[in-house]
Amino acid sequence: MTTEIAETAVKVKRRKFTVAEYYRMAEAGILAPDERVELIDGVIFAMPPMGNWHLGSIGVSTRFFVSRFFETAFVLPQCPLRLGDLSLPEPDIAVLRFDENNYFERLPGPEDVYLLVEITDTTIAHDRGRKQRLYARHGIPEYWIVNRRAAAVEVFRQPTPQGYAEVASFGPGETIAPLALPAVPVAVNEILR
Repeated sequence: MTTEIAETAVKVKRRKFTVAEYYRMAEAGILAPDERVELIDGVIFAMPPMGNWHLGSIGVSTRFFVSRFFETAFVLPQCPLRLGDLSLPEPDIAVLRFDENNYFERLPGPEDVYLLVEITDTTIAHDRGRKQRLYARHGIPEYWIVNRRAAAVEVFRQPTPQGYAEVASFGPGETIAPLALPAVPVAVNEILR
């Protein structure tokens, strides 16, 4: 007796995770407390280990942005940012509106953001691609990439559903004034160390 096995085409779907499920995975120990991961559009991305240059740049940039914007904004390094139910990126620097409870009771969302900054030397494609589109789609007004390899700060403004309409690059010797805080220009040299 022979048995025939009928093969049918079945489309395999990608399973997306929500922010709530992502937090439950962390609570259950599936994601380790020190694991460098981000949830973007329902997909968990493992980020490369942080090297000395990246760590030092985040430290220098945090001190710089805090000193510049101390009176006008709340500056948080590697702050989880709630972008809908499927995304929880952690930009290297978030320059935010003041919150009456200092974000003890909720995560910042798009409505709180003045400026997001990513510092990169190895993840430029991820930062320019996936993250840039995510931030634009959620209406983040301004996004900067501190690009070590190009020795430049890439500035993204005017968010649209497809990405940012305005993109510019600033190099050593130039200054940038954030749209939301134009009275506080930033010298590129000070954040490109």
